[in-house]
Amino acid sequence: MDRRPLPRRRRPFFIAAVIISSLLLVFLPQSASGSPSRTRRPTSKPSSVFSLFNLKQKSRFWSESVIRNDFDDLESPVAAKTTFANFTAAGNVANYLKLLPIESMYLPVPVNFIFVGFDGNGNQEFKLHPEELERWFTKIDHVFAHARVPQTGETLTPFYKISVDKEQRHHLPLVSHVNYNLSVHAIQMGEKVTSIFEKAVSVLARKDEVSGDGDVWQVDVDMMDVLFSSLVGYLEIESAYNIFVLNPKRDAKRVKYGYRRGLSDSEMRYLRGNASVMQGKIVESAGRVPDTVVALDKIKSKRPLYEKHPMAKFAWSVTEDTDTVEWYNACEQALDNVEKLYQGKETADIIQNKFVQLLNGKHEDMKLLYNKGLKSGDFSDLHAECLTDTWIGKERWAFIDLSAGPFSWGPAVGGEGVRTELSTPNVQKTIGAVSEITEDEAEDHLQEAIQEKFAVFGDKDHQAIDILLAEIDIYELFAFKHCKGRKVKLALCEELDERMRDLKNELQSFEGEEYDDSHKKKAVDALKRMENWNLFSDTQEEFQNYTVARDTFLSHLGATLWGSMRHIISPSVADGAFHHYDTISFQLFFITQEKVRHMKQLPVDLKALQHGLSSLLLPSQTPAFSQNMLPLSEDPALAMAFSVARRAAAVPLLLVNGTYRKTVRAYLDSSIVQYQLQRLNDQGSLKGKLAHSRSTLEVPIFWFIHGEPLLVDKHYQAKALSDMVIVVQSDSSSWESHLQCNGQPLFWDLRRPIKAALAAASEHLAGLLPLHLAYSHARETAIEDWMWSVGCNPHSITSQGWTLSQFQSDTIARSYIITTLDESIQIVNSAIHLLGLERTTEKTFQLVLSEERDLLNKYNYVVSLWKRISTTTGELRYADAMRMLHTLEDASKQFVDQVNATIASLHPIHCTKERRVHVEYNLSTIPAFLVVLGVLYLVLRPRRPKPKVN
Repeated sequence: MDRRPLPRRRRPFFIAAVIISSLLLVFLPQSASGSPSRTRRPTSKPSSVFSLFNLKQKSRFWSESVIRNDFDDLESPVAAKTTFANFTAAGNVANYLKLLPIESMYLPVPVNFIFVGFDGNGNQEFKLHPEELERWFTKIDHVFAHARVPQTGETLTPFYKISVDKEQRHHLPLVSHVNYNLSVHAIQMGEKVTSIFEKAVSVLARKDEVSGDGDVWQVDVDMMDVLFSSLVGYLEIESAYNIFVLNPKRDAKRVKYGYRRGLSDSEMRYLRGNASVMQGKIVESAGRVPDTVVALDKIKSKRPLYEKHPMAKFAWSVTEDTDTVEWYNACEQALDNVEKLYQGKETADIIQNKFVQLLNGKHEDMKLLYNKGLKSGDFSDLHAECLTDTWIGKERWAFIDLSAGPFSWGPAVGGEGVRTELSTPNVQKTIGAVSEITEDEAEDHLQEAIQEKFAVFGDKDHQAIDILLAEIDIYELFAFKHCKGRKVKLALCEELDERMRDLKNELQSFEGEEYDDSHKKKAVDALKRMENWNLFSDTQEEFQNYTVARDTFLSHLGATLWGSMRHIISPSVADGAFHHYDTISFQLFFITQEKVRHMKQLPVDLKALQHGLSSLLLPSQTPAFSQNMLPLSEDPALAMAFSVARRAAAVPLLLVNGTYRKTVRAYLDSSIVQYQLQRLNDQGSLKGKLAHSRSTLEVPIFWFIHGEPLLVDKHYQAKALSDMVIVVQSDSSSWESHLQCNGQPLFWDLRRPIKAALAAASEHLAGLLPLHLAYSHARETAIEDWMWSVGCNPHSITSQGWTLSQFQSDTIARSYIITTLDESIQIVNSAIHLLGLERTTEKTFQLVLSEERDLLNKYNYVVSLWKRISTTTGELRYADAMRMLHTLEDASKQFVDQVNATIASLHPIHCTKERRVHVEYNLSTIPAFLVVLGVLYLVLRPRRPKPKVN
C-alpha cells in the first residue's frame, strides 16, 4: 500500500488569502474607522512608490459593500447650508447647542444693617453719613461661595487646636458652585427709636452684684428680645436678615453693662442662701405673670419700612420719627410700667419677679432648670450665663451694642479667633478720643509738637525757608488730629487758620530774584500743598469730612458686620450631602450600666429632648421617635464594645488664673464606638434606611449613661458621625471646661447633655457647625472666630440654652437646597462634558438636529427651576423652594437620560463602514498592483509534485 503523503496544496491558498486580506485592510481609508476622533490629516509629503498606506480618498478602486449592518445609513433631506455650516464649525455637539459647564449660580440674600444712635443723638453725638458708609461698606465682600468645612479633629497640642483633614475625598466640592449674593440695605433710625433703646437699657438694667458693689450692670436680654422683635414686626422687615448696631448714650452711673439671660452668680448665691424663703414666695406667685412683661407683644399696628427689599449691593434709608411714633408710644408706656414695677423693690422681690418671668417664658431650657430647682428647693444646679454685648435672637435679628462691655470669651488657652475686649469697634476710644479734647489740652499738644519738631534744629543756623516748612508741618499734623471733623470748633484752630494765611504770604515772597532756585522750588511746592488744604475753614464739603479716627472706626465696624454675614447669616456647613426628607425618625438607644425597669426611670428628660429634636426640623418635616434601653449588664457583646472604646488621656490644663493642672480624662473614642456598633448591627449600616426616596431618614442616637465623668473624644459631650450620633451623660453637675467667659471658667452640667445632643444632631441632619467655625477661602481650611458665639441656641458657648434661632433654621433649609443644586449642577455638567466629546460630522448632523429640541427643552427646564429656586430662596420662602427640589432632581435626571440616549444613538453611526472605499490614484498605485500580481503568481502558480524517493 502506497503510504506516500498527498501533496500539500492548501498552504499556498492560505497564504494567498492572508495576503489579500492584508491588502484589503491596507486599502481601506481611515474615514471608515469607528472612532470619530481619529480623522486622518492630509499630508503634503509625496507618496512613496512602495507605500500602500498613503492611499487618498480620490483613489476610488472599491465599489462593493464592505460591511453590512442591520440598519440602513441615515438619509434625510439636505438641511439649510447655514445650519450645517454652523454644526460642523462648532467642533462638538455641546458647542453647537451652546451648552457650557456651569461654574456658579447665585442665591440672593437680603440683609438690613439697622443703625440706632448714629444720627447725632447717641454716644459721643456720632453721626454717620451715607457717603462714608457706602465708601466703606461697598468694600465688604458681598459675593462669596457657600463652603463646606472638612471633618475637624484635634492636633497634637495640649490646648485643643482645631485641625482639618484636607486629604479626604468629598462627595460635593468644599467650595460650592452656589454663591451668596448679599444685598445690604443700611437703615438709620431716628431720635425716638434711639431714646427707646436708651430707656430700655436704663430700666431693664440691675446690678450684677446683689450687695451693690462693683460697677457692672446686667440688662435683661429676654425683655430686650421682646423690644427687638416688636420693632422688626412693626416695620415688617421679617423677610430679611436684620443686624442692629446700637450706639446709645452712656450713663455715668453705669460704667459697664452687658446683656444676660437669667440670674447672675451673685443672685444665684442669694437664692441658695435663702432657699426656703424664696421657694415659698416664688410658688405663691408662680401662676401670675405681670402684664408689663407681655405689654410689648400687644402692638398690633404696622408701618412697613419698604414694600420690597432694594436688593442692591448697597442702599441707604433714613426713617423719620413719624414712621415709628406708634411703636414709640407703646414702648414708652410699657417701659414706664416696668420701671414702676421695680421701683423701690428689695433684692428678694426683684429675684422673685425674674424667677417667675423665667418659669413662664418661652425658653424650654430655662423652664426645665428652674422648675426642677423650685420643686426640689435645691438651686445648686443653676449657673449664671455670660455677660455679652452681642446677641442672636430667636427670629431673624441680632444686635451688637457698641456702648456695652467690652467683654471676652472663647478658649481659655491656645485658642484662635478668641473674643477680646478690643474685638469690637469702640466709639468712646476712637471718635471720643478726638472730640473730647479741650482748649487747654489742644494748646499743650501744640506746644509739645513744636518743641519736638524744633528740637532737631539745635543751635545751628538754618535757612528761613526750612523753619517755615517745619512750622507748616506742625500745623498740618495738628489740624488733621484736632481741627478737622469737629462739631465745635476750637479757638486755637481759628488762630492757626490766620497764621497759615501769613505763612502763605511769606512763602510767596520767596519768588523774588534775590533767592536762589532751591529756595524758590521749596516755596512753590509748599504753596501747591497749601492750595489743596482746607483744614481750618468752614467751607469744606460735608462728605469729605473724614478723620483717621472715623476711618479706623468704620473699617473696624465693616469687618465686624462682615463677620456677622459669614457666621450667622450665611455660615459654612459640615462636609457632606444633606438631603430633605419628609420624615425624620430619631431612634434613641439609651445604654446604661444596669438594667432599668421603665423608660421613665432614666435620668433623662425625654419630653424636653423630643421637643428639642423636633425643633431641628422644618415645617414640612414630621418627627418620629422610638426609645430603646440597652443595659450593658445583659449584653456582653455591647459591654465589650463599650470597654474597647473607653479610653483615658492625660490632658494638661492651664486655667484662666494661670494655674497649671494635669488631669486624667475618661472618654469614648468615637471611631472605635462607631466601628463596634456597626459590627453589632445585624443589618449592616446604621445610616437611615429609606422606605421611599427622600421619604424617611432614620437617625440613630446612642446615649451612654455613665456614673463617672465621661466625654467623647476627650473634650465633647456629643459627637455627630456619618451614620449616628453619640452622646454621653455623667453624674457631674459642674465640670470645668476649657472655655472661659470674662476671665471666669465655663462649667458644663454633664447630667444634662441636651444642648450638646441637639448641636450634634443638627450637624448630622444638615451640617450645622458651631458659630465660631467658618471656612476660609484664603487658607482653604476652617478658621475660628468666637465673636458671634452668642445667643441661647445649641451652637453658642455663652449661654446654656438650646432654642434654635431662625438664622439656623434657615441655614438648615439652605443646606438641603444647596445640596440638591450642587448635585444637579454636577450631573448636568457631566452630561455637557459628554456632549463635548462628540464631534460634529456630516453623518451625525441629521440625528443631532432631530434631538436638538428635546435636549434644549429639558436643559431649559432645569435652568428655569434653578432660577425659580434662587428667586424663592432670595425671598426667604424656603418651604416653597423645598417643594421644587424633587422636581429639580427628576428634571436633571431626564436631561442626563436624554443626553445618554442621544450619544447611544450616535455611536452605531460611528461604527458603520462606508459602502464605497475611496482611494486616491497616484504614481504609486500601478506599481503596487504589479507587485501584488507578481507575488500572487509566484505563490499560486501550479507546481509539479516531486516524487518521493525512499
